[in-house]
Amino acid sequence: MTHPPQPPASDGRPGDQTPDPTRHLPVQYEPPTPTFEAAPSPQPGPPPGPYQPPAGGPYQPAQSLQGLPSGPVLVTVGDISVEQFRIVTPAGVLPTQGTNWSAMDMSRTEEKIPAWAIILAIVFALACLLGLLFLLCKERKTTGFVQVTVQNGNRTHNTHVGVSSPREVADTLARVNFARTLCV
Repeated sequence: MTHPPQPPASDGRPGDQTPDPTRHLPVQYEPPTPTFEAAPSPQPGPPPGPYQPPAGGPYQPAQSLQGLPSGPVLVTVGDISVEQFRIVTPAGVLPTQGTNWSAMDMSRTEEKIPAWAIILAIVFALACLLGLLFLLCKERKTTGFVQVTVQNGNRTHNTHVGVSSPREVADTLARVNFARTLCV
């Protein structure tokens, strides 16, 4: 029996006469078939490394936080309300005991000469230079906020209290200091 003559195999060199017919075809991607293996059962004992789980186990529900007695609100700072035994935030309820407070003044006060004073200084400058006294007028403008952070354990809540005068900055900082005295 005779076989039909076969062309010589091409090794991809430019001088070959017979090109590979599958050379320029796109490659078909076949995703691997997923294999499911049974997860190893956790072994009792401490985990390796420096991490030590809490004494009560890896998860401690906050049942004691909801059981705190509610009372009248003693002070509010932004969206944080402080009662005698608990602190109510949008993120949840925190106990007052052991809670840390921090406040950072992120406001600034600018001082400038108002436009009306400049105009009056020019108009009255011809009258014996008394118009220059209008340049002593100053306008103060406060913008920004005070950032207040309350933290107890691994729970943290931040709030920004907008301020428009140095008096509001001092009031917010005084409220935070009062809340600190309640959390001792």
